[in-house]
Amino acid sequence: MPSSQAERKEIACALSEIEDLTSALSHLIAKKRDLRQGAMQRLLTGQTRLPGFTAPWQEKRLGALGRFMKGSGVRRDEAQSGDIPCVRYGEIYTTHQNVVRHFASYISRAVAHSATRIQRGDILFAASGETKEEIGKCVALAHDVEAYAGGDIIILRPTSGDPVFLGYLLNTPHVVRQKANKGQGDAVVHIGALALAAIEISVPDENEQAAIAGVLSDMDAEISALETRFDKTLALKQAMMQALLTGRVRLPVRRDEAPHTKEAAHA
Repeated sequence: MPSSQAERKEIACALSEIEDLTSALSHLIAKKRDLRQGAMQRLLTGQTRLPGFTAPWQEKRLGALGRFMKGSGVRRDEAQSGDIPCVRYGEIYTTHQNVVRHFASYISRAVAHSATRIQRGDILFAASGETKEEIGKCVALAHDVEAYAGGDIIILRPTSGDPVFLGYLLNTPHVVRQKANKGQGDAVVHIGALALAAIEISVPDENEQAAIAGVLSDMDAEISALETRFDKTLALKQAMMQALLTGRVRLPVRRDEAPHTKEAAHA
């Protein structure tokens, strides 16, 4: 414990300031997430239109967007067998959100040989899950990269449309409810390509899809940057506590609060 009250006060002040910063960042992230959720609800349903877009949206079934395929191969013990990107079905629930922005699994060329290659624009659905409410969660591959899909993934390969827009749209509450109604099973829930093909959606033209995708992607990028800043600030806070509360690092005590100041004043 610091030997003087002045030093204890300086330490408390320093830790309080970084605690205030982490709290402010946390509240800002929560606010930005709420704003994004509201924007998604309005933009992905056509409730709010971006400037310049007035054409009516069209009602379609997923089966009309393209063709369905199945992922294959890639056991758990093969998920880190090489350097080729791969998406496994469990990662759709735990790692990815709407759009693949990074990969968690990398497979060898030998494993890739028996897996299903995916391409830009593909929408990957988790074909099995623990509850009907989460079944069929999906993620879009929106950039050109050699990558593969493991088993228990259903792949929609659209012939048109903006993949980022579709990645967001196909996880909205209206679509989630349809997927839940089509899920089969209790302990383990499954959904197939035929069930997914029957899901009904409403979509604008491709230019408006791209514009909506751009707005939501920018919001996600801002939130991601804030989350990175929060994590770094939290790590700094932990390091400061460890350094200051053990005496490994000492803070300078301001002269007007140092113990000898009062003594000098009475000399």
